[in-house]
Amino acid sequence: MSRKSIGMNGEGRGGGEESVEMEGVRDREKLIFMWGYLPGALPQRSPLLSPVVVRLPPSIGPGTSWKDVCGGGCGFAMAISDSGKLITWGSTDDLGQSYVTSGKHGETPEPFPLPGEASIVNAAACWAHCVAVTEGGEVYTWGWKECVPSGKVFGDPSMLSLEKEVSERQSSFLTEQVSPRSQGSKSSGGAVSGTDIGGGGEEGTKRRRISLAKQAAESSSSGDETLSALPCLVTLNPGVRIATVAAGGRHTLALSDIGQVWGWGYGGEGQLGLGSRIRMVSSPHPIPCIDSSTFGKDRSLALSRGSLGSEGHGFRVPGSYVKGIACGGRHSAVITDAGALLTFGWGLYGQCGQGSTDDELSPTCVSSLLGIRIEGVAAGLWHTVCISADGDVYAFGGNQFGQLGTGAEQAETLPRLLDAPSLENMHAKIVACGARHSTIVTGM
Repeated sequence: MSRKSIGMNGEGRGGGEESVEMEGVRDREKLIFMWGYLPGALPQRSPLLSPVVVRLPPSIGPGTSWKDVCGGGCGFAMAISDSGKLITWGSTDDLGQSYVTSGKHGETPEPFPLPGEASIVNAAACWAHCVAVTEGGEVYTWGWKECVPSGKVFGDPSMLSLEKEVSERQSSFLTEQVSPRSQGSKSSGGAVSGTDIGGGGEEGTKRRRISLAKQAAESSSSGDETLSALPCLVTLNPGVRIATVAAGGRHTLALSDIGQVWGWGYGGEGQLGLGSRIRMVSSPHPIPCIDSSTFGKDRSLALSRGSLGSEGHGFRVPGSYVKGIACGGRHSAVITDAGALLTFGWGLYGQCGQGSTDDELSPTCVSSLLGIRIEGVAAGLWHTVCISADGDVYAFGGNQFGQLGTGAEQAETLPRLLDAPSLENMHAKIVACGARHSTIVTGM
């Protein structure tokens, strides 16, 4: 879950584990405020119950101000200064991977140790890794080894000294990602209700089960090998310049300046959109999002709107390139320049919006939204929220904590238009998702 969607361009954000920081303006000076549970931000590690100003570190020099807030990971926060420095704070050494990925800065915001010439323009993080984009379109990433592709490595090897119990904490978090509170079984009308979800029976149980032993093996081939990787410069094809990035649970999407999507990391549920359940992609691969994309289950709707041939073949997803990306815990979403929304990955809670709880292994157009121009999208652990050019908000996926904003706790497998009284006459401009909550910003 990342800070992305249309992401760093301001149209939307995708979700880190908890929202703990906000950006404010006072007397024309950009300020950053934080609140909530951010371990390490205070010596006693207690939650911040009201907004607190975050000060820029003196080490970056006078005359510098904040530029942007990025999606933080589990236990730490990130922001960017106007001088292009990535500032991190909040993690502590007994909280495992967040300690390494955030740069060991504890309660004091400090620049993350990237090469001095790297001027960061946007960044994203989830609980297991971080990724940042430079002004020149290069990408740096660090964190869990399975999230970090091959590339030129930077940093101090001493950053990788982790205790054995770190992997146990991370395995526990992974279990939570796959086994949230039971939510219900499929019902008609694109909703999920009842006492079981995911198809029920042996198949549903099989899809929910994760072997912690296998996960440990994926992350480390030896019991003595660290789970972490130092910051590396991602190796991209010649001429590829990345504009924005999104970080999922264990996967990363990167959007180039010409609208091509690249992905790497874990793809066992199809979240890399490569058409298969490939478990590990160790180098950036292009994700075919338009020419080879498919329409969702509602083919009749696609046909009626003129996007699908009479025989169901030769159709084309509206648009020429991708303009926005978002990563959830184990699923992904992209938006084309024509406003079409495509989803792929884990579908157990309906978070792909295709009217089912099936996984989508390739980018698949959300047919029920065809004819509605989608401008922003964000993804949480088990849910997805998007906004239209008309300012409407649509949500689908898991709803165990009310994160869809429908007024109930029932999951939705098809996009549902939010009609809460508080949204009447409101025009949504920006959307963001945390792991289990959602937010929007409205405007004229």
